[in-house]
Amino acid sequence: MTIDRSTLRQHLLEKVRARGAEKSICPSEVARDLGGVEWRSLMDTIRSIGAELVDSGEILALQRGQPVHPLSAKGPIRFKLNPNRKATEN
Repeated sequence: MTIDRSTLRQHLLEKVRARGAEKSICPSEVARDLGGVEWRSLMDTIRSIGAELVDSGEILALQRGQPVHPLSAKGPIRFKLNPNRKATEN
């Protein structure tokens, strides 16, 4: 399954923003929304995009409530808005 990175990035940001500042999303929510039965094939790409957004300060990646980097964390993570982010047009 091929979905371009910009579509995945946009959907991830929309999902995190819709969830609100106090709540988080599982990366698999993005994958399931866009990937259908082949959602698992999108997970590595979504983590990679999440890492870019973490690095830019747009979102946080959390594991058991603690900040982690999506590419080095082992196991499940969650994404949420970074409360210290600068407002962007993304």
